[in-house]
Amino acid sequence: MELSLESTTLPRAGTETAAPPRAAMSSSLMEPDLAHRAGLRTVAVYEAIKGILVLAIGFGLLALVHRDIQALAEMWVDRFGLNPEGRYPRMFLTLADRMADTRLWLICVGAVFYSLLRFVEAYGLWMARRWAEWFALVSCAVYLPVELFELWRGISIFKLTILGINGLVVLYLAYALYSSAQVRVKANAV
Repeated sequence: MELSLESTTLPRAGTETAAPPRAAMSSSLMEPDLAHRAGLRTVAVYEAIKGILVLAIGFGLLALVHRDIQALAEMWVDRFGLNPEGRYPRMFLTLADRMADTRLWLICVGAVFYSLLRFVEAYGLWMARRWAEWFALVSCAVYLPVELFELWRGISIFKLTILGINGLVVLYLAYALYSSAQVRVKANAV
């Protein structure tokens, strides 16, 4: 294999080299760095896990269609040794008594829709898409007032953990969007 010096052009002494094209420079500046990509992928895994859990619950409820839900609920309360007159077991039994097949189907369809949204969001975050960052920020921030209200009604470790995780995700995504906007401003200034 022969190399030809004619095909390579070197700048002559005293001449300035041309700057890289602006489009190439701005796209390389806008590439997410490794830490940003790792953060987005962590949030993507979190969102995918939420989607998987809701989908599993939806399919679990689908298995209850055309079954005596009240009898199953009473069996679960008995099996776990709960007092049927207690607050939560009574709420559970009342809910089971009111559950019809149509309502179960609607809940399952809602679970599938919610899971699809979480999977699309997780894919977009995994691929570092800006629309997914905005979607994730809004979809996580929407829950914060509800979580704060639930915490106001009664403090528990579970509620604090959920609020903490969602709060951290919202703060991270807001920071990521702000810092990527700063990179875009610098890229446009070049």
